Amino acid sequence: MKTLMGLGAAALVLAACTGAKEQNAGLTLSGLDAARFDTVINEKPVGLYVLKNEAGMEACITNYGGRVVSLMVPDRDGKLTDVVLGYDNVEQYADAEHFGSDFGASIGRYANRIKNGQMKVGGELVQLPQNNFGHCLHGGPTGWQYQVYDAEQTDPQTLKLTLVSPDGDNNFPGTVTATVTYTLTADNALDIKMEAETDKETVVNMTNHSYFNLNGDPTQPAMDMVLYINADKFTPSDSTFMPTGEVRDVTGTPMDFRTPHAIQDSLRMDDEQVRFGNGFDHNWILNTNGDDTQVAASLYSPKTGILLEAYTNEPGMQVYTGNFQGIDGEQDKVRKGGVKYPQRPSVCLESQKYPDSPNHPEWPSPYLKPGEKYMSHLVFKFSVR
Repeated sequence: MKTLMGLGAAALVLAACTGAKEQNAGLTLSGLDAARFDTVINEKPVGLYVLKNEAGMEACITNYGGRVVSLMVPDRDGKLTDVVLGYDNVEQYADAEHFGSDFGASIGRYANRIKNGQMKVGGELVQLPQNNFGHCLHGGPTGWQYQVYDAEQTDPQTLKLTLVSPDGDNNFPGTVTATVTYTLTADNALDIKMEAETDKETVVNMTNHSYFNLNGDPTQPAMDMVLYINADKFTPSDSTFMPTGEVRDVTGTPMDFRTPHAIQDSLRMDDEQVRFGNGFDHNWILNTNGDDTQVAASLYSPKTGILLEAYTNEPGMQVYTGNFQGIDGEQDKVRKGGVKYPQRPSVCLESQKYPDSPNHPEWPSPYLKPGEKYMSHLVFKFSVR
């Protein structure tokens, strides 16, 4: 059961977290107060870790859920701009009942959905939690985004996070040791390496769930951002966001982003797939064939000139356009910087195995066995145009 200790725990945490975080005391470039992340959750210390490169870029990451809290990149005028959504304190991240969100999180054990929460592992049927329209989403209600990683900041540009997920965690089999290594490179990229090993056959599908707004104003919808997806095909979904098992060509559909264009130009609610997702919330089958030197997807803001290019070795990319932010009570929640988000203020670019892959043996396998090593690579590279 999750416990969150307030100010009384701060002294214990500060004593336990000397060294790497001492240099991060005070306000970050994005205006975060590191002290608002110093606490103890599930008897483990939580804090805010700051990565900086010589170009002046800054990434702030908390080991609670392995979340990217802020990401400061220069716009075309050299002004540093926070390009990710989130909260400015750990209490809101940890209060899943009132503020639950995947903002910036390191997702596991299985990113995205597994149909009816059911899959077979080693020939045995496994029943997982059904926390989203009857399906298992993002590893269940206490997936890794709601757990505390052990943190080691090895240098000003690198943070290594480690999590041991026990056998039976949200009913997933096998004890899995997972690591997420964030590196802020000299050429303004946030390089994310996700690795895992298991002592029993299981499934692993990790991703980063940052919500990007490159316009510099998250109080406004961001569907004027220009999206490119290097994919000829996608996996259609039903009204519960679950892939039907079909693979469909993007040609002649709103899913065709092979030529970069403003997202809003394809938000056609007369299309069944867009209507089912209340926008875009789909898996694209990448043309990159696991080559993480090719651009898998990109996002561009004509307002700031900021260009984000995503690279991955994974076969799929889930693109989500913040369709449920700013509606159904979400519009009243105060976020980072004291602002409230409207509907569709951001875009997520989630590298992944396809959703529900355990139930589709014809798709790239998410299974991991003892002696094997899972390695997923995702790079968010920033520049200006």
